[in-house]
Amino acid sequence: MDIFAAKYYCNLKTDLFLVTPPFTQLNTPYPATAYIKGFLNTKNISSTQADLGIEVILALFSRKGLEQLFMYAEDFHHQPKTANAKRILSLKDEYIKTIGAVISFLQGKNPTLALQICQEDFLPEASRFAQLEELDWAFGTMGTQDKGKHLATLYLEDISDFIIECVDRNFGFSRYAERLGRSANSFDELYETLNQEYTYMDKILIQILEEKLASIKPKLFLISVPFPGNLYAAFRCAQYVKRNYPDIKISMGGGFANTELRSVSDKRVFEFFDFISLDDGELPVELICSAIMGNLPLNLYKRTFLLENGEVVYKNDALRSDYKQADVGTPDYSDLQLDQYISVIEIVNPMHRMWSDGRWNKLTMAHGCYWGKCTFCDISLDYIKIYEPVAAKLIVDRIEELTEKTGQSGFHFVDEAAPPALMREVALEILRRKLSVSWWTNIRFEKSFTRDLCILLKASGCIAVSGGLEVASDRLLKLIDKGVSVEQVAQVTRNFTEAGVLVHAYLMYGYPTQTIQETIDSLEMVRQLFDAGVLQSGFWHQFAMTAHSPVGLYPERFGVVKETEAIGTFANNDINYIDQTGIDHGKFSFGLKKSLFNFMHGICLDYKLQDWFDFKIPKVTIPPDFIDKALREEGKFDTKPTAKVVWLGGKPEAESFVKYKKGNSLEMLILTFHDKKESFTIQTSKKEGEWLSSILQKVSVSGTQVYTYQDLKADYENSMEYFELFWYSQPVYTLRDFGLLVL
Repeated sequence: MDIFAAKYYCNLKTDLFLVTPPFTQLNTPYPATAYIKGFLNTKNISSTQADLGIEVILALFSRKGLEQLFMYAEDFHHQPKTANAKRILSLKDEYIKTIGAVISFLQGKNPTLALQICQEDFLPEASRFAQLEELDWAFGTMGTQDKGKHLATLYLEDISDFIIECVDRNFGFSRYAERLGRSANSFDELYETLNQEYTYMDKILIQILEEKLASIKPKLFLISVPFPGNLYAAFRCAQYVKRNYPDIKISMGGGFANTELRSVSDKRVFEFFDFISLDDGELPVELICSAIMGNLPLNLYKRTFLLENGEVVYKNDALRSDYKQADVGTPDYSDLQLDQYISVIEIVNPMHRMWSDGRWNKLTMAHGCYWGKCTFCDISLDYIKIYEPVAAKLIVDRIEELTEKTGQSGFHFVDEAAPPALMREVALEILRRKLSVSWWTNIRFEKSFTRDLCILLKASGCIAVSGGLEVASDRLLKLIDKGVSVEQVAQVTRNFTEAGVLVHAYLMYGYPTQTIQETIDSLEMVRQLFDAGVLQSGFWHQFAMTAHSPVGLYPERFGVVKETEAIGTFANNDINYIDQTGIDHGKFSFGLKKSLFNFMHGICLDYKLQDWFDFKIPKVTIPPDFIDKALREEGKFDTKPTAKVVWLGGKPEAESFVKYKKGNSLEMLILTFHDKKESFTIQTSKKEGEWLSSILQKVSVSGTQVYTYQDLKADYENSMEYFELFWYSQPVYTLRDFGLLVL
C-alpha cells in the first residue's frame, strides 16, 4: 500500500507551501525549507517556499513601515517613557528619510552610501552609538564598507529598542516571543496569548501571509520551526490558515519539534496543526502528502503526531526506511528572495560576524555526529545518533549546482561536526575541479586536524571553523566525554590559524560538578588561547540540561538531581535541576562574557581575571605558559606509511649545473617554483631533482590517482637509496612549507 501510494501521487501536481516563520537570520535563509523543496523536486511534487521573517523585517524597516510605526507609537497608549525612545521619536523624520537607503546598502545594492554613513552626520544616533567610543580603535582596521555596515547595524538596533519599548515587547531581529517557546511544558500561556488580539507584528505577518495564500492556494501548508523564537509566529500563521482556509492541511516540523515536542499530548495544539512530524522530514512529508492527495483507504505515517477520534496519537506505521542522504536531492533556494537579505555587523570581530554578514548556501557533509558521545548533547535522538556521510563527489556536485542556481559561491556546512576525513576528500575534489568557493563549518578540535590538513582545507576555500572547547578543563572534558584535551585543542587551533583559517570556540560554564576554581581556570585557558593568537572568536553559554542527553537521562552519574520528573503535555526538553555543588553559576555570566568580548577585540589580555568580576574569585592555578608550552610541540614529520601525499603547487622550471667538491664533479638541478605570492628555488642532485619533478606531477592535487608515503618511498628506492634522508632534507622541508602535504 505504501509503495502504491507513492507511485500514485508523485505524478500529480500537488501544491505545498513551505514557510519559515519570523525570525531567524537577516543575512541568509534558514535552510530547512530549501532542503525539503530539493527533496520534493526528486518526487515531482511541486512546492513554493517563503521566509516570512525577512519579508516582515523588510515591510517594517521601510519608509512606509516606519511612518506607520511612529504613527502607532504617537498614540497616547504607546508613547515612549525613556529618554532614548523619546529621542528616537523626535528624530522620526530622519529615520523615515534614511531607512530605504540604509536597507538597500545592507542588501549590497547601494555601496556608495558607506562614504556618507562613515561621515557620521548622516544617520540619526541613539543609545546604541554610545559604544562607538569604545570601538573607535577598531575602525582603523575596518574598511569603509565594513564601518558603514557596523554603523547601519547600530542604527537598526536603535529602532529595534524603540519597537520593544513602544510597540511590541516580544520583538527581536533573530527571534520573536522566544520566552513563550522556552521550557513551555504547558501549552496554557501560549494558548492564552494566541487567543488575544493581534500584535502590531502579527498584523504585518498576517498581511504578508494572506497575499501569499491567495496566490499559491496550497493543499498542504508546511511550517518549519527551528527555534523557540519561531514558535509563536508559527502558531499565529497556522491559526490564521485554520480560520480562513479550513481546507488547507497544516503540518509542523523542524528543530523545535524534534527536540521539544516528542511527547506532545495537549489536544489544543491540534486546533492549529493537523500533523507534527519528527526528525528527518523527507519521508514524513511524503507520506503526509500521500494521505492528503491519495484518497486511499489506509494512510501510513512516519514519526507523525495527529488527532484521531479526538485523541493525540503518534503514528509510525510506515515500514519504509528514511531516505539516504544521496537520495534527498540538492537544496533548492528558488522562490526565496535571495537578493533581499541584509548583511549586518554587530561585532567587528571577523569570525563572529560570519553568522550575520554575507549570504551563505547551506549544505550538509554528514547527517548526525560521527563522535556522538558528548554527555550534554542530544545523542539519543536521530539527528545526532544516525551518522551518515555524503560522498565527497556528490557534495561537490551540489556545490556546483547551488553556485550556478543562486549565483553565490559561499557555503556554510551545517554539520553537527564535520568529519575530518570527509572534509579532506571534499577539499581535494574542490581543488581537482578548480572551483573557487568559500566555506566554513563546525568541527571537533581533534588531532586529525594536522598542520597539513588545515593547509589543504584553506587551499580549497575553507575560511573558518567553529568547534566546542566547552569547559577548558581536562577533568570536565573527560566527564563530558569530549574526546579532546585542552592541550590538543590549542594545537589544532594553532594549525588552523597558521593556515589562515579563523577559529571560533563554543564555551560552557556551569557543567555539573564544575567548581568555581575550574570556571576561573577555564577562563584563564581561554585568555591564553587568545593571547597566543590561536583563537579569534568565542561564545560562552551556561549549561542547560536536556531530556535527551546522557546528563538528562542519567543525572545521578553527574551529581545533579532533577527538580521534577513530571512530563508536560506540550514541550519537553529543558529540565530544571539542582547541582549538588550548590554553586550559583549564573553570577559568573557577566564577567565571562565581558572579558571574552574584549579578548575578541584583542584588548585587555593583560588584565587580572579578578578585574572582570565584582566579587572575590580564587587565584588561577593554571601555569601562565600552559598554552605556550602546548604550542611548542611539533609533529610535522611524523609520517604514517599510508598517509596520502599531495602537491598543491605547479610544475617547476629546471636548470642544471655542475658542482665541484674536493676535485669531484656532481651534476645538480635548481628547481624554481612559483606560487601565488612568491617564487622560490630548491637545489638537489640531478637524479633526485628529476625524480622529484616527476613525482610532484604524479601527486599533484589535480591528478586522480592517490599516492601514499610508502608509494613514494618504493618509487624513489627503485633507482636510489635512503629515501628517508632525502625526505627529511632541506629541499623537501622547503616544499613542505609551500604545499607538499602529507595527509
